[in-house]
Amino acid sequence: MSQTDAIVPPASKGSLAEENAAQTLYDKCMAVATNLWWTWQPEVVTLFRDLDPIRWRQLDHNPIALLKEFTPKRLEMRASEMVLYSRINYAFRQLKEYLADKQVWAATHAGVLGGKPVAYFSAEFGIHESLPIYSGGLGVLSGDHIKSVSGLGVPLVAVGLFYDQGYFKQQLDENGYQVEAYIDTQVANLPLLQPTTRPDGSPLTVTIETREGPLHARVWLMLVGRVKLYLLDCDVDGNCPEDRSLTSRLYGGDERTRIRQELVLGVGGLRALNALGITPGVVHLNEGHSAFSALEAIRMRMEEDGLGFDDALREVRQRTVFTTHTPVPAGHDRFDGNMIEEHLGPLRDALGISHDQLMGLGRVAPQNHGESFCMTVLGLKLSRRANAVSSLHGHISRRMWAHLWPWRAEEEIPIGHITNGVHLPSWMAGQMQQLYDRHFPAGWERRMGEPEVWQYIRQVDPGELWETHTALKNLLVAFVRRRLSRQSRRRGEHEEMVEKARNLLDPNILTIGFARRFATYKRADLILSDFDRLQAMVNHVDRPVQFIFAGKAHPKDEPGKQLIQRIANLRHDPRVGDRMVFIEDYDINVCRHLIQGVDVWLNNPRRPLEASGTSGQKVVLNGGLNLSVLDGWWAEAYDGTNGFAIGKGTSHSSTEVNDQRDALDLFRVLEQEVIPMFYERDIDGLPRQWIKRMMNSIATLTWRFSADRMVMDYTRSAYVPAAGGLSCEMDFI
Repeated sequence: MSQTDAIVPPASKGSLAEENAAQTLYDKCMAVATNLWWTWQPEVVTLFRDLDPIRWRQLDHNPIALLKEFTPKRLEMRASEMVLYSRINYAFRQLKEYLADKQVWAATHAGVLGGKPVAYFSAEFGIHESLPIYSGGLGVLSGDHIKSVSGLGVPLVAVGLFYDQGYFKQQLDENGYQVEAYIDTQVANLPLLQPTTRPDGSPLTVTIETREGPLHARVWLMLVGRVKLYLLDCDVDGNCPEDRSLTSRLYGGDERTRIRQELVLGVGGLRALNALGITPGVVHLNEGHSAFSALEAIRMRMEEDGLGFDDALREVRQRTVFTTHTPVPAGHDRFDGNMIEEHLGPLRDALGISHDQLMGLGRVAPQNHGESFCMTVLGLKLSRRANAVSSLHGHISRRMWAHLWPWRAEEEIPIGHITNGVHLPSWMAGQMQQLYDRHFPAGWERRMGEPEVWQYIRQVDPGELWETHTALKNLLVAFVRRRLSRQSRRRGEHEEMVEKARNLLDPNILTIGFARRFATYKRADLILSDFDRLQAMVNHVDRPVQFIFAGKAHPKDEPGKQLIQRIANLRHDPRVGDRMVFIEDYDINVCRHLIQGVDVWLNNPRRPLEASGTSGQKVVLNGGLNLSVLDGWWAEAYDGTNGFAIGKGTSHSSTEVNDQRDALDLFRVLEQEVIPMFYERDIDGLPRQWIKRMMNSIATLTWRFSADRMVMDYTRSAYVPAAGGLSCEMDFI
């Protein structure tokens, strides 16, 4: 430890020195808290928690909010009491060394991006539960993407929107019906910084013209390790009250709200980067929400280089990467011609094209005036490299969008795939990391994307792996009991109901988790299709099963809400109520507990509507096993020994028949494979075959479905080629 890092305990100092030392300590804690690098550093998370465990939980694990309840003097007293001086210094030094480290993967593999970074646009970023600017899978994927980008050192800046009310908080009323609540976020408690100011000291704002008047947005900066994340916020002077609330809620409002949000994200986001002096070498559009940025990039090339529209489009397309995330039609935003003209009219004028030409860029058939403007079509037409998010999703996407290239055979449609992955340090339980530390080679945590590293799991003693998993499962049961009792008390139920909730679930029972967005195609109720078999399963004398459900339905998705209500109200059914529970307000924190503690992760969407799915990937590194339909990532992951499969990887043309067939196979796999294997124990009480399958899962899947591997794939296959950094390229689409 250097002298500048050292803090001498206050007993040996005078009063002024004591104040300075206390302030230095406080400043170091705040410096760590304001870079979201801490979110994937377990020892730093533990450090913040140890300052005040109760308030840490109450404040949604927000270190800035926690530190603001301390004065520097009180923080120093707490540090002295808990012997935290060296831990604070170590965390601060770790952050500095991490940011200064130049020996990163991208230094060798992505040099061409050094001068002109990737600009990564996404409508949401799920980085941590204390920052509610995400709703679900897309946002968490974006957050994991930029975390791995940071670790690998890929030159990239990220652009999103700042939602001061975020996505809704979910509560279930006494009838089990979802009720949405929006809560204003305390901006002062978030790691937001104004990236630059005008000469008069006012915050930087960008302006986007529309036919109805200008939209203004200020720009916030958030640090995610080495990555700068810029967030646009419309709550500024100069906007009317309606527009000031434009970025308040994620996926709230009507179509007009949506298109205005996407205009701010795409056009405003690129203008913000330009104002900051950032010239992207590549623009990555993560889903169609940000596709307007490609139009703004064309305008900028026309203005700066004197190009005509067609030439500028060709140049921009070469450097644009587009990722599509869903085969579900409702997931692709569409707008009518009047709405496009109202919001894109001034930009269209600057581009020098007609209304029909602009509409044609968002239509599969440009001359079909009855077709609306689709953001996904725009993204596909204005990008040179497009990808789906799993192998199967690639096949589906090529079929889905084949009409854009009617002269090509389906297999030649220029949409590839890069399968999603998860940021392993963010989702790995501390206990599992300690196990890996004991048995994996030194420095393994810097090589998580390498298959050789994970083969060492086979050398771990089965009893040690099972003991670690059991400890995590006990933590999950304790967490669920706390949440259930809190839910019961909030609903004003009798004290005996609250007490019952405190004792639900048994850590010795096979525990199956199902948590995701409650869209009907994800079929959360498939397990309810044969209630007699379900009842027999959960109440079996020797081999019982228990289920934990969680998830939100979109506020406008009434069938999804009814699905939640049906499952949540099973708690009143004496036949299964003690073995089937629903946890309110699914977020990153709830997800973390579930994926680290369940025995089995259930995923049974209607194939092939699950583009990828990443929650099951998070389960793998913590020792849980997947039980899934062969859809999304699982279709390319399952090998017969690393989890369990529902069905044969085919879909019946009849939805009704398909659901019946999958339900039958779900029960068959549970009754004949999953349950017997879990409860088959040796003389030491260990389920040897189950543990072997856990090891196979970790060894074969963890590295393949890591965000590090995903980002490496994007860099090699999309970013570097788009930036013109290949020595040889034979693909001339």
